[in-house]
Amino acid sequence: MRTLDHARTALVLIDLMERIVGLPLEPRTGDAVVDAALTLAGESRAVGAPVIAVRVERPNVTEQPPGSELVASVAELADAVVVKRTIGGFYGTGLHELLQQRGVDTLVFAGIATNLGVESTARAAADHGYDVVFVEEGMAALTAEEHEAAISLNLPRFGDVVPLTNLKWSQRVLSG
Repeated sequence: MRTLDHARTALVLIDLMERIVGLPLEPRTGDAVVDAALTLAGESRAVGAPVIAVRVERPNVTEQPPGSELVASVAELADAVVVKRTIGGFYGTGLHELLQQRGVDTLVFAGIATNLGVESTARAAADHGYDVVFVEEGMAALTAEEHEAAISLNLPRFGDVVPLTNLKWSQRVLSG
């Protein structure tokens, strides 16, 4: 069981955009990833932990492809939206500063793709000194093999990979 301090933790949702959620993904569909992310977001918001949605925009184009918006239900629950123009969510986005302003030192990740946007953002998070947690049901990749390699080989080097049912939010109330 992984207990999270609600006052120092943020949920970070990676690339839950219509065009990405609609891709053929494994080992679960994009809709299943969104469902897990919404469960996480509801739990996060219930204890006052921020929900940060990260979405990608293609650089150097005048118009983004159709479906480049966040899935509406994700956008509704996001406390902040960060736009990235690289694979990872930290470079040139202000994500680190946003998290520091909120006193966050632990990040819970969900999103698409496990081995691309999620992993790249998590690598930078680890470089910045964040404690990192990955929710296995909240991620998918283009192939089951890519997802499995990420969750069994790469992500454990940066943080804990846990099932959704193994997360528990602290009930500690801050005074003052």
